Amino acid sequence: MANAVVPTKANLIAAKKSLSLSKVGYDLMNRKRNILIHEMMLLIDRASHIQAVIDDTYTAAYAALQQANLTLGICKELSGVVPVETGVQLSFRSVMGVEIPIVQLESSEVYSKVPYGMAKSNETLDEAYMQFLKVKELTAQLAEVENSVYRLADAIKKIQKRANALKNIMIPRLIQSVKFITDSLEEKEREEFSRMKVIKAQNTKKDS
Repeated sequence: MANAVVPTKANLIAAKKSLSLSKVGYDLMNRKRNILIHEMMLLIDRASHIQAVIDDTYTAAYAALQQANLTLGICKELSGVVPVETGVQLSFRSVMGVEIPIVQLESSEVYSKVPYGMAKSNETLDEAYMQFLKVKELTAQLAEVENSVYRLADAIKKIQKRANALKNIMIPRLIQSVKFITDSLEEKEREEFSRMKVIKAQNTKKDS
């Protein structure tokens, strides 16, 4: 590929500029990749913590629900008055150009207070409701974190691919081009210098 480059000073300047920009681009990609990897690792740790809390909360919720079913009978009728969640809000933040989702549940007293009458319930049902409410909030957090990890991992993969192309293809090719043009120009200068020496020697011989 380097041999296809015409060895001129203009092309040498252009090749050196491209090489410099490619090296800067590679360094910037490396930094961006490292920042994204750091962010992703933090989110993975957070996801593991949230998942552990969800598991514990589910265990407590089902234990309370089982106790409520034993003391109140099957709570299907009461479950029908629980409002459907409609307050999910989605927005985004940018991490080094990568759009990261922010999932929020609309805070409302409708969800924070038990929606059924106290006469037909007891403390175990209240506990089950509150635990499942907590699970819902944690699930929204987990969805946000897991989707963020997926987006970051995809961005890291693309950056790594571009960085590898620069490091293994573009930069070596440009280094080869710079060397080829430099060597060709130096050879041309040596030939020109030798030619001028011959002409000068011939002119001197004629004058004598």
